[in-house]
Amino acid sequence: MKHVLILGGTGDAAELAARVNGIPGIEAIASLAGRTRQPSIPAGNVRIGGFGGVAGLVSYLQEMRIDFVIDATHPFANQMSWNAAAAAAEVGIPRLLFNRPAWEKQKGDRWIEVDNITDAAAALENQAKRVFLTVGRQEISAFAYLDNIWFLMRVIDPPSPDTLVPPGLILCDRGPFTLENEREILIQHQIDTIVSKNSGGNATYAKIIAARELGVTVVMVNRPAVPPGEQVNNIEDAITWLIDNS
Repeated sequence: MKHVLILGGTGDAAELAARVNGIPGIEAIASLAGRTRQPSIPAGNVRIGGFGGVAGLVSYLQEMRIDFVIDATHPFANQMSWNAAAAAAEVGIPRLLFNRPAWEKQKGDRWIEVDNITDAAAALENQAKRVFLTVGRQEISAFAYLDNIWFLMRVIDPPSPDTLVPPGLILCDRGPFTLENEREILIQHQIDTIVSKNSGGNATYAKIIAARELGVTVVMVNRPAVPPGEQVNNIEDAITWLIDNS
């Protein structure tokens, strides 16, 4: 029996784990960071929680006799991707990065592209009045100094009580979101600007379509660099890679 560790937290990772567990002779362990309070748990073997850096991940790979690592974490879970690359190299096992395609600017999109959250906050100054903030609860505090802007902050879980937050309203919800839902939010709250990470995928893309339709500006945070190595951008290619290397 071959064992593959799938570093997850995305819908793609859950689907991949289910597919892998259907392959004879291969067993998947899906790992979730545990940052959300009620994560969507994929079927099969699941591990929740951090590893303790590269050293902790190396120990886990050795202890569990992992044969392959597939990194299917969120495109902005950058530290985990670099840790996975380093740990797999140290143990000497194959690693694959599942990197779903980023969103691409379409005709009618009004994007301001930035490289990080700090630059996203700076881009709002003297430009925006009512902002739909969709970057996750861990990034909200970077916008707290913008006290002349009203924010609708959509998060899966509410921020901790000691988190600095900008003025506005916190909306707890989990995707996927429909175009009708996103259009209604933008109109109801008179949103003039969205702040979004370029996550790719379909689960949260409806807000980008709604912004395009309504002429709303999008401050788009570009993805961080990923470690070198083999990459695929769809589940079929990930399955093929795993079978070819088994």
